[in-house]
Amino acid sequence: MSAYVKRLADYDIERLTEAVDAMFTASAFYGRIKPHMTVILKPNLVMRSAPEEAIITHPNVTAAAAICLLRRGAVVLVAESGGGPYNTSIMKGTFRACGYTETAEKYGFSLYTACKSTAVQLPEGKRCNTLTVTELFARPRETLVIDIAKLKTHGMMGYSGAVKNLFGVVPGLLKPELHSRYPEKEPFAEMLVDLCEYVHPDFSIIDAIDAMEGDGPTGGQKRFVGALVGSESPYEADMVGAKLIDMKPEEILVLKNAQERGLCAGKLSEIEVFGDDFENIVVHDFKRARSSSIDFTTRVPKFMQPLAKRILTPYPKINTAQCVGCGKCAESCPQHTITVREHKAHIEYSKCIHCFCCHEMCPKHVINIKRFSLFDL
Repeated sequence: MSAYVKRLADYDIERLTEAVDAMFTASAFYGRIKPHMTVILKPNLVMRSAPEEAIITHPNVTAAAAICLLRRGAVVLVAESGGGPYNTSIMKGTFRACGYTETAEKYGFSLYTACKSTAVQLPEGKRCNTLTVTELFARPRETLVIDIAKLKTHGMMGYSGAVKNLFGVVPGLLKPELHSRYPEKEPFAEMLVDLCEYVHPDFSIIDAIDAMEGDGPTGGQKRFVGALVGSESPYEADMVGAKLIDMKPEEILVLKNAQERGLCAGKLSEIEVFGDDFENIVVHDFKRARSSSIDFTTRVPKFMQPLAKRILTPYPKINTAQCVGCGKCAESCPQHTITVREHKAHIEYSKCIHCFCCHEMCPKHVINIKRFSLFDL
């Protein structure tokens, strides 16, 4: 059980490449690379966004991993599916807007834009037994996968890192279907762990140089943390990533579920961490997503809990004055509870499952996460 942390002040490609090379060397990951072997890199490109907004995995982090692999004779392919429709035109536009097209051309790796998918069985799944994934991740044994996540808070799950990043192997608009199948946080976390076990990444990297705090994964604020995390275990990468923003593993449902299954260390102290002293990097005042705060409804009398839950549960609220009626929120809503009328989006709250897909996919960031006013004081 081990992880590697490197303190970095910026996204300088040379320093990033040195850091990734040190991670791969310390873990003996290089020993698995064979000439002409295909290695798939899975970044977080949830939506079209400039790298400096801290919504996506910075292209230089992905490029640094690609450079290390290309030097070893591997064939490197970057694959991702964001939250909207999944087709060649959309993915080409996403790669271009996120700075990946230019970076791929500069450093010699390829971008997957065929956008084919396939249904797979998850025989070991505890919550989910069948899924549709991007075809590359229904992979032959000789293909390796590197999970390259962005460290962010998350409106639904509280934290987004290496495990949550693998939700991107589910093609585009099939993601809302899974939100609809598993609207509650605990079952959704179990599904994410099932998916992680199916993909079984061979190495995980977390871009925690510029992270996102507050109402992530797309509507928060950039926050400098200054670290790169790597591990052969996505769960243990997340345990270290969570520590960097002063979150405990038991607060993160995917880690809690993984620990219950015996998939990772039970305590951070059980993980051997190489590289820089990450205790000195921890950001103690990192802002959480408002929707992931403690549920106080259990503290009121039982007969009042349904009403309290309705009042206290966070909900998405559209700033109609700034809404342009693009329809991205309606497109991503698993319950089809959003309609666009007279160039403005409207939510039918009686059907809302509070998955915050609309908040996540709004390109104008005009859908906010709202709570009972007491919690906004």
